Formats: sequence, C-alpha cells, structure tokens
Amino acid sequence: MFCFVFLSVCANFAAMKLYSDEALAKILDKDIFHQISEVADQMGVECYVVGGYVRDIFLERPSNDIDVVVVGSGIEVASALKKQLGKKAHLSVFRNFGTAQVKYRSKGPAGKSQEVEVEFVGARKESYSHDSRKPIVENGTLEDDQNRRDFTINAMAICLNKTRFGELVDPFNGIADLEDGIIATPLDPEVTFSDDPLRMMRCIRFATQLNFHIEPETFEALQRMADRIKIVSGERIEVELNKIMMAPHPSIGFEYLQRSGLLQIILPELAALDIVEKKDGRAHKNNFYHTLEVLENVIKAPSNLPPLGEASLWLRWAALLHDIGKTKSKRWEPGIGWTFHNHNIIGAKQVANIFRRLKLPMGAEMKYVQKLVDLHMRPQVIADSEVTDSAVRRLLNDAGDDIDDLMTLCEADITSKNDIKKKMFLENFRIVREKLADLQVKDYKRLLQPVIDGNEIMEMFHLQPSREVGVLKQYLKDAVLDNKVENEREPLMQLLMQKAASMGLKTT
Repeated sequence: MFCFVFLSVCANFAAMKLYSDEALAKILDKDIFHQISEVADQMGVECYVVGGYVRDIFLERPSNDIDVVVVGSGIEVASALKKQLGKKAHLSVFRNFGTAQVKYRSKGPAGKSQEVEVEFVGARKESYSHDSRKPIVENGTLEDDQNRRDFTINAMAICLNKTRFGELVDPFNGIADLEDGIIATPLDPEVTFSDDPLRMMRCIRFATQLNFHIEPETFEALQRMADRIKIVSGERIEVELNKIMMAPHPSIGFEYLQRSGLLQIILPELAALDIVEKKDGRAHKNNFYHTLEVLENVIKAPSNLPPLGEASLWLRWAALLHDIGKTKSKRWEPGIGWTFHNHNIIGAKQVANIFRRLKLPMGAEMKYVQKLVDLHMRPQVIADSEVTDSAVRRLLNDAGDDIDDLMTLCEADITSKNDIKKKMFLENFRIVREKLADLQVKDYKRLLQPVIDGNEIMEMFHLQPSREVGVLKQYLKDAVLDNKVENEREPLMQLLMQKAASMGLKTT
C-alpha cells in the first residue's frame, strides 16, 4: 500500500455544505439559468443542469462549463437560447452527436468578463457492443440519462423548469458519496466499465483529483475489467494520465493504477519497478514506491515552477520515468550487492517509445523528459567527489536552460530514510548549485561553443559530414570545457592540427 500520508477525505470534506432545494435555486439565480428555464418552459420540455457542474456546487469549486440535459431535443433548446441571447452568444451544433453548445461572455466576480459554455444534449439511453466504446444511442428519460452516467457524484441533476427550479434529483445518493469521499458507479460497476473502459481511467482520475476513496466493489470491478482498457485509444488515455499527473498528489492515482492492473497494460515499464528482490540477505528498495516519492518531492520543491504551469507537467513526467531503466540494468554483483549501472542511459532510450505509445508529444516535450532522465545521475556523481569547475561546466553545457529543473529532480531523488545521509546529499547539491550560479554569472554558456566550427573543419581538411568531423569538434569542445585552453582561435587551431595529424588528416 502507498506509504505517504495525505489529507484525509474527512478533513477535506467535513465542511461540505448541504443545500436545500431553495438554497440551490438561489445558487442558480443567474441570468443564464433563468433564460434556459424560460426557453424550456416555452417549448414544454423538462430541462436539468447535470454532471460536474452540480457536483462542483457541493464541493464549492468554480466552474464555467455547464451541462444541460433536455428531455427532448437539446439542439432545439440551444438554438432557442441563442436566439434569445442575441449577438453576444455563439451556437455550435454537432448533429452527429445530438448535442449543441452555446458560448457567451458574462460578468463574473468583481465585474470581470468571463466566457461561459453551456452544452445541451437530449436525455438518452445507451447500449454498447463488446469491441467498441461507441454506444448505440436512443432517446430516453431523465432516469435513463442518469443511469448511463459514470459515477454517482456525476449523476445528480437540478431541475431548471420554473415550477421545480432548484429541485435536486439524486437517485443514486451521490450527495452521500460526496460527503463520504467515495467514487462509486450508479449501476453494476462491471457493466459500467465494460461498456466504456475509459471510465476506469476517469474513476482513478476523480479519486486522485478529489482525494476520494474508490468504493471496494467498484475497485474490484476495476481489477476484473482492466484488460478492457486495450480498446481505448492512446489519445484518450493520455488525456486522463495528464489530468492524474497534474493533480495535487498524482501518486494516489498511480498507486490505484498499479493495484488495479491498469498500469501493467498502459505503462508496463513503470509497473515493473514494483518488486523487491533479495539475495544473500540483501534487498534493494522498491523502485516503484521510490518513484512515487520522487514525484511528490518534485511537486513540493520550493524551486519548482508554478504547480499548474504547462512546463511543470513535463517535469513531473521526468520524475515518473527517471528510474524506468532500472528493470533492465539490475544486476547482482558479489561483494557489492544490487547495482543499476547506466539505468539513466537505458531509461532515456525508453522515453521515446513510451511517449509514442501513449500519444504524448514527440517534440520538445519528449526531448526535455529524455534529457532529464539521461542526466539525473550526473549531479550526484559530481557531488560525490570534489566539485570541480570542469565537471560543473560540462553539466551546465549538457543541461542548458533546463539545469534548474534537473537540479530540482536530483534533489527530489534523495529519499533516504537516513537523516544524516540525506543531509549530506543535500549539502553536496547545494555546493553544486553554488558552482552553477558562479559559472552562469561568469557567462560560461557564451564560451562553450569553440570558435572553430564544423563547417570550417570540413573546409580545411576537405571532409564531408562524417565521424571524423564529429571527433575533431568534440576534441576542441572538451579542451574548452576542461579549461585546457582559452576559447580563442590561435590555441584551438594548434590543438586542431595536432589532433588531425594523429588521425592522418592533412590540409592542402
């Protein structure tokens, strides 16, 4: 079981307010809801605000995305609302899905303008085939519509018709589950997850975001139905994974994913770390739970980027994947014990395949994560010995603008329970940071590229792009990084000629 201590559900939600129908009517006392009510009554149809917007009223979380179910045509009600709102509203109709969206700007808190989205759909009932997430849809009642919802806390509805304005319709007692901090399905969870396997990811995502418990019967169904996730596209899984990743404590979600069996299917490289092997009385740590601790440390690091910033997402991914190479690199060495040599290099090579499989972006984001996984051992190696300018300069050159994130990851990687050892590591990293700051002040970054470049080398020795050119470039770069010569043309040219001669290259 996951060993970290988070705020309990009771602590988070003991103060959750329960509202009477009259109080709900007051909360919904906004122009948009009264306008929807007026349109629905004129058309003689039942109309309800449903789902996340209702849930977030009780959790007192702000939301501008409103879902409305109409017992009839949602498109017709949306069209009538657009007509009533006039030019300030925009209508989008999606006839293939039987939905319509109305966007408009309204005054929010302190009179600031904010965009509001209202999604309309007709009440419906759904049936599924075994090999597809796409349902067969029929018109239905409000009861049918609530039956098809994923979780009890998302199945509540509030009536918008004038005679019942503010009345809560809660057939599955979602209010009680909100109070108790429970994620449960309205109907048989096995059927719910079999019909749409993405709901398994959503189940864990909501439990993570809200710090809720998954109800035991629901969790057992997750375990039984985990294999069904294979019919869900990588793009949809990616969205849910990133939402879990950006939760206040994503480790809750990854433990649920591991215990349910879902992680072994969607991210087996991480799941494989959940093992402890013992030999000759010596065991290595559980690298899965170590990884979760590193992920939590990265999030709470004072030097971290704003917790909801886009860049922070990829730093979290780097923390999650930093040790995935340990499964392939693990060796037992007599007299030494368990070793994981080059796990950073092996892990970095795995990153691209993971990103490709999960449909994560393959551009700068992937390369950033790959770089941090590859380099995450370097500061520790430097800190374990004398912290020389040469070693730190090389680290700064290789990490570039990501050096601060790399140091944050490396410091988060210190999870030793030995306080003395932990203090020593952190002090060593402090020295590395000081050296980095000193070198940055001296603007070494500007000097790290030798003044003689590859094009000039090819011209001098009549070479095409080749291994020889790379060797000569690296030789000059190493000389500058190791402070053997100044980054000036004359001493570098002498070194270049000596190295070229040793390789049998001549100028004309």
